[in-house]
Amino acid sequence: MTTPLAKFDSAIRDLPLVAILRGLTPAEAPAVGDVLMEAGFRLLEVPLNSPRPLESIALLRQRFPQALVGAGTVLRAPEVREVAAAGGELIVAPNFNRAVVAETTRLGMVSLPGVMTPTEAFDALDAGATALKLFPAELASPPVVKALLAVLPPGARLLPVGGISAENIAAWRAGGAAGFGLGSSLFRPGDDVPTVRRKASALVTAWREQRP
Repeated sequence: MTTPLAKFDSAIRDLPLVAILRGLTPAEAPAVGDVLMEAGFRLLEVPLNSPRPLESIALLRQRFPQALVGAGTVLRAPEVREVAAAGGELIVAPNFNRAVVAETTRLGMVSLPGVMTPTEAFDALDAGATALKLFPAELASPPVVKALLAVLPPGARLLPVGGISAENIAAWRAGGAAGFGLGSSLFRPGDDVPTVRRKASALVTAWREQRP
């Protein structure tokens, strides 16, 4: 049985792009998921402020057992348990909340809390975070990633989220970003399947072109 952490580590090695599917509906989930999986995505996040997010998570988890599926905008520990009950294995947050990280790790799930400062980053790793979501990336820059990685423990992984596009992936990657969370540059509510396919292809190409 493949563990959530093994799935995450595999995706980080191959295509460390988190699909942030804010606004996704359960009716859209299978078709959108098909397109993303075909493009190579294995990290699928449905923010909890989407319509019936737990239903979408359950559908995606059942349809794509090889993917790491979970929730974003997870703010409280009880929400972690709800996501786990729906089959989710990934917990992403815009902030660092020690109780959320603790509950996530207790349940054997992957934890990606949001951080911006060195203090938050060190505290999140100390709490057991799997990797760190640098959010909002619009407040940072590639040099900020480089500076943080210079002081964080070896192996710490930063994934910028916010304003990431096919046009700027190269600069962030050069700064040391381990991957990215992709929102509107990949999916917006109402996007049809051809649109998602086009966006996914452009983003995957941008990442592959920057691989060492």
